[in-house]
Amino acid sequence: MNFKTVQKQAIIVDPRRKTQPKSTPVEVREDPLTGRTSRICHFGLLKWAKPDLEKLLAGTEAACPFCPDQVLAATPLFPKDITPEGRFRRDDTVLFPNLAPYDGLGAVATLGSRHYIPMAEIEPERIGRGFSLAFDFFRRVRDLNHPESVYHLISWNYMPPSGSSLIHPHLQVFATSTAPNELRQELMAAKAYLERHGSNYWDDLVQAEKTQGQRYLGKTGRISWLSGFAPFGVAGDVIGVAADCRTTLDLSEPDLADLAFGLTRAMAAYDQMGLYSFNACVFPGAEPDRFARLHVVFSPRIYYNPDLHTPDTTALRTLYGESICAAFPEEIAGMLRPHFTSQAGP
Repeated sequence: MNFKTVQKQAIIVDPRRKTQPKSTPVEVREDPLTGRTSRICHFGLLKWAKPDLEKLLAGTEAACPFCPDQVLAATPLFPKDITPEGRFRRDDTVLFPNLAPYDGLGAVATLGSRHYIPMAEIEPERIGRGFSLAFDFFRRVRDLNHPESVYHLISWNYMPPSGSSLIHPHLQVFATSTAPNELRQELMAAKAYLERHGSNYWDDLVQAEKTQGQRYLGKTGRISWLSGFAPFGVAGDVIGVAADCRTTLDLSEPDLADLAFGLTRAMAAYDQMGLYSFNACVFPGAEPDRFARLHVVFSPRIYYNPDLHTPDTTALRTLYGESICAAFPEEIAGMLRPHFTSQAGP
């Protein structure tokens, strides 16, 4: 496993230091699988000030289409061949078609009736119910032999910095025959890795990170948690790799509980840094892809300038496809690890 880095130094004459030269490290890291690069730079304290959330939330509940008094009136229905009831439901969790779908078979799953839940208060059981409901949908379209039932994807945009247009917690759920860019590139690279090395990249990664130790966080059930070597996010990423799982539907109900618990550990850790928003995505393979290993990526989101709502998706990220992380992932892992090792599992 090659964890490749290019180390550089940026030297400036800093007016804050009486015009004395200042040297700042910059590290370009290459993802061991795809070769995607991430720049460790733009350093700052891993501590952010939360905005006035009461002001942010004011008035949002009254017009929320996902709250219990509106969800059944404001959301669309599936055709009867997918479900005669038009929606999938488990307790107060509801899954329905997306009014603005990302694909031919897209859905949204609310995470219960509560309009706003602080990140550190989201219960594993709530996440597990949302994932289980998504699985009800995935199993149904699989049993129908729907042509889009190839990759079963779940993503989560939590709070406005993540790109979410609604406060009410919800999942994006879709089945597609067209893998998104990063997933497609990972699958192609994982296939090439298997052909070259005769082993599964993700299994090798977990073993290498566990042996090396600096970025290994812990384990919940058969899901191993890592701090990403070449992160997508400014505050790093958390990656959960599910052993012996290729597709989304390979996960069992106990796996979903373990996955949900691990995600809440990441939330708790980043909440202590002052963060309150994140993206999360499930990266599965298709059924024949023996080189695949299902994994989830959790990436907190920030505003560079909270007063101006300056997003962390700059030209470098949006157009060059280049990620920036404002701290060394090993340092971030040191802040995350206690939350994974000191808590009992579900």
